[in-house]
Amino acid sequence: MSEVLHASAVALRGRGLLICGASGSGKSGLALELMARGAALIADDRVIATRQGDTVRLTAPEAIRGMIEARGIGLLNATPAGDTALAAILDLDTPETERLPPFRTRRLLGVEFPLLHNPASPYLSAALVQYLCQGRRL
Repeated sequence: MSEVLHASAVALRGRGLLICGASGSGKSGLALELMARGAALIADDRVIATRQGDTVRLTAPEAIRGMIEARGIGLLNATPAGDTALAAILDLDTPETERLPPFRTRRLLGVEFPLLHNPASPYLSAALVQYLCQGRRL
């Protein structure tokens, strides 16, 4: 079972982050910030999500593999991370209002994943790197 999503995705230490949001919400910009902090690009703008057993794997459509948009600069080359297991979903359209938010989940292809909302914080990319590397306390 597969689905093509309007999203961006990055990988860090074998853990994939799916970045969701409306057009112009900053998906590519956040992916670039995370890449500058050591993440690798899975896909920008469109992500193929495929269920495999109890997990979902993320990859890029062939036509856009290894490319990311930088507004005002153009399409940039990026070494693609390749097929990566999804670890968490970030929703840029929903503001985070809690200082210490509750644990939330979102179902994708029948599997539950941690869901993060947008805290609109200047250290969002740093916090996401730490989250992907070390997880969070419940």
